[in-house]
Amino acid sequence: MLREILDVLQDDPSSQRRWFHDDYFDLFVRQTAGELAAFELCYGIHSSERALVWSAGRGYFHDGDPLEADPIIGRFERASYGLPEVLRLALSARLREYILRKAEVPARRTRFRRAAWQQTGGKQNPKDQSRIS
Repeated sequence: MLREILDVLQDDPSSQRRWFHDDYFDLFVRQTAGELAAFELCYGIHSSERALVWSAGRGYFHDGDPLEADPIIGRFERASYGLPEVLRLALSARLREYILRKAEVPARRTRFRRAAWQQTGGKQNPKDQSRIS
């Protein structure tokens, strides 16, 4: 089950950055006025890490080896039952949309790289930027 990591660096007063983690997933979200504005679903943490990325206005990207959507998304849905309901429902809708559109989703790079704040739990220089902005 995904659990929230608290005290995440907040770099934009108009939105909230959140981080959820379990043994397989890291989920980084940005919410604006309580609505999902962006997410990075990182998976395969202990093997070859990959990430499905979405943001309003930019759409979807995938980092890492090709995504086998159905097993990852099913596994995520089982892990997400502890998330706040509004967030869980918004993420489920985005993931279903991704399954329908995955042929159109570009890969940005073959290897996923975390932003500095995602590696340190937010203890970084506030001038550093994340891909979720």
